[in-house]
Amino acid sequence: MGLVALGLARQVLQSRHFQEGVAVTAIALGALRGIGQENRASMMARMSAWNKRQVQRLEHQAERQARAVKAAGQMAHSGPAIMAAAAMPSQAKGGEHDS
Repeated sequence: MGLVALGLARQVLQSRHFQEGVAVTAIALGALRGIGQENRASMMARMSAWNKRQVQRLEHQAERQARAVKAAGQMAHSGPAIMAAAAMPSQAKGGEHDS
């Protein structure tokens, strides 16, 4: 029985049809592997670009908030004096428009 199985295996391995099938399978698997690697690389590039845009968006948002906080702080420090000066009539401020 062992010799029959060995002879059959030898015939299968020497068969041109079997060898062509193995070659086609190997080529197909190699192509699928390459496609998978390209898909992963493309996906990583898209994710990296998206991440970069999100970081820039958050940085710009933080800069706008920092400017708003700084402006609010400046207004708080100079606000009452400016408001008091704006409330004064022009003659009390120095008579710029004396007629």
